[in-house]
Amino acid sequence: MAEAGTGFLEQLKSCIVWSWTYLWTLWFFIMLFLVYILRVPLKINDNLTTVSMFLNTLTPKFYVALTGTSSLISGLILIFEWWYFRKYGTSFIEQVSVSHLRPLLGGVDNSAPSAASAAAGDADSSRQSVSECKVWRNPLNLFRGAEYNRYTWVTGREPLTYYDMNLSAQDHQTFFTCDTDHMRPADAIMQKAWRERNPQARISAAHEALELNECATAYILLAEEEATTIVEAEKLFKQALKAGEGCYRRSQQLQHHGAQYEAQHRRDTNVLVYIKRRLAMCARKLGRTREAVKMMRDLMKEFPLLSMFNIHENLLEALLELQAYADVQAVLAKYDDISLPKSATICYTAALLKARAVSDKFSPEAASRRGLSTAEMNAVEAIHRAVEFNPHVPKYLLEMKSLILPPEHILKRGDSEAIAYAFFHLQHWKRVEGALNLLHCTWEGTFRMIPYPLEKGHLFYPYPICTETADRELLPSFHEVSVYPKKELPFFILFTAGLCSFTAMLALLTHQFPELMGVFAKAFLSTLFAPLNFVMEKVESILPSSLWHQLTRI
Repeated sequence: MAEAGTGFLEQLKSCIVWSWTYLWTLWFFIMLFLVYILRVPLKINDNLTTVSMFLNTLTPKFYVALTGTSSLISGLILIFEWWYFRKYGTSFIEQVSVSHLRPLLGGVDNSAPSAASAAAGDADSSRQSVSECKVWRNPLNLFRGAEYNRYTWVTGREPLTYYDMNLSAQDHQTFFTCDTDHMRPADAIMQKAWRERNPQARISAAHEALELNECATAYILLAEEEATTIVEAEKLFKQALKAGEGCYRRSQQLQHHGAQYEAQHRRDTNVLVYIKRRLAMCARKLGRTREAVKMMRDLMKEFPLLSMFNIHENLLEALLELQAYADVQAVLAKYDDISLPKSATICYTAALLKARAVSDKFSPEAASRRGLSTAEMNAVEAIHRAVEFNPHVPKYLLEMKSLILPPEHILKRGDSEAIAYAFFHLQHWKRVEGALNLLHCTWEGTFRMIPYPLEKGHLFYPYPICTETADRELLPSFHEVSVYPKKELPFFILFTAGLCSFTAMLALLTHQFPELMGVFAKAFLSTLFAPLNFVMEKVESILPSSLWHQLTRI
């Protein structure tokens, strides 16, 4: 009984809302009707005659000034709208209308999900937002002193944003500090150093900590930020390794004595893994690729649970440099699993291996005549899978867009991840004969397979809407962020562009042909009001004159 009463109230409420939604139309017509009836007492005809006489006395210069001013104002609005759209990705007028005017007019956001649908999709949406909108540490990030700072010295540009460096500072505090650092003077200094914003202050604090003790994290900071070459960074990391191994062995023996010792051992483990990984990256950069591969394999065997560093992506890049494609396939077989988070490195490396089997003999003309073979079909499907995961990568691999130094953090499926992947893997695609040609011929076919609009994905989750905002924070301002899907121009930009062009054309024509434009304007207005005059004549002929007389007397 209660449910029936609730349903009746909801139906009554919806009917009232519906009636009020369309009641303004009835009110509008009533007002028009009253204005027409009261046109004699209000002297509307006399006023219109006076206005028409005033307009007839105006010279063509007035209309030129009017249309020219309208064109100028609409042009300024167009320029502002275009700038706002390029910077924020939305129309200013549309945003103000939706955010401020719509609530005042009683508008309801139809895109808001109902309670039932929100409850049903809560788990999926939360899982998707965590996996796709999370910013990750770039596993192939460069050295600040030896690489990022050298770029700044040469070009005068800052390759890293404040947001990116702030995330790195948070990572360093998480990995390299613990609650017991205040008990050791050197670690206490380094705990403050990782929070310091000024690079020179951090370097000075690291030297101060080394004067007190052989501190592994101090060597890490100097290798990352003070060393100007990879050789210098490697020497400092080797000193850090010596100090870090000693701390790791001591904390390993005491880790079961309490929560503080366990936290200290966790910190020492993170420090040791970080040092060994960076040493492997130094070896890779200095051309000792086989040594780097061995160090990475040993590190993954020694610490198999520390997947947060994504060392397998470093290993894949080093194996591709050695052209050890069988070993690359073995690593992919382990990490290209449905339960693990994907990355551009995994998806595009899998596509490269399948393209390698057919790319040297691939010809689009021959494929269009005879059709695709099974191996070619597998390669094309792998490319489509990779492009769906990150659609920004092909433009960098095909050199349709210029590369910049990759940031220290990336957003999966975003432009930042595409830059980080292409920066290190473009050479591997070029080394495989015909791979880039196959990519060029097939990558755009992916977008015909993805449902549009992007509520549903084909092989992955729908493409997240948060990538553009995060990438603009991660990437420097001089880089033009790649946006997917391409946003259509807002209505108000098109409207103001049309209005500006139309009024400018009217101003020019009125200035050049004043008499002809006057005749044209009169003919246009008479044509425009002809239907209204026809309706009024019919109304006056249908209704009795006595009724009109009585109504006007009211």
